[in-house]
Amino acid sequence: MMTADAPQQALDGYKQALATHDWRQVAPWLHEDACFVFSDGTFRGKAAVCEAIRQTFEWIRGEDYQIANLQWTHRGADFAACVYDFHWRGWVEGEQAEGSGRGSCALIRDEQGWRLLQEHLGPPAES
Repeated sequence: MMTADAPQQALDGYKQALATHDWRQVAPWLHEDACFVFSDGTFRGKAAVCEAIRQTFEWIRGEDYQIANLQWTHRGADFAACVYDFHWRGWVEGEQAEGSGRGSCALIRDEQGWRLLQEHLGPPAES
């Protein structure tokens, strides 16, 4: 039985896994057919997404990734989608760096539970 907060719990688990900076902790939260769109490309399939996340962890050391203003656009029995603002801060090539933007993600429930199917991180929305 699905609880009303199941997609939120999955998103929280994903965020906690990201905070470990270990792509192997993130992998269980990703659907096999995951498609992630980042500023440096589109990554299709769990293996490609895991590799992109691993490379991001190598590029941004000690990253602190935050999500704010989360709004669920849909929460159904097997599919959920949300939009949010994001901000990251960390060390890139020995210097402090940070960025922010707008994100969206879709989660799907299958036999393994709720997992991320799609994430898109882009520039901040213009007012």
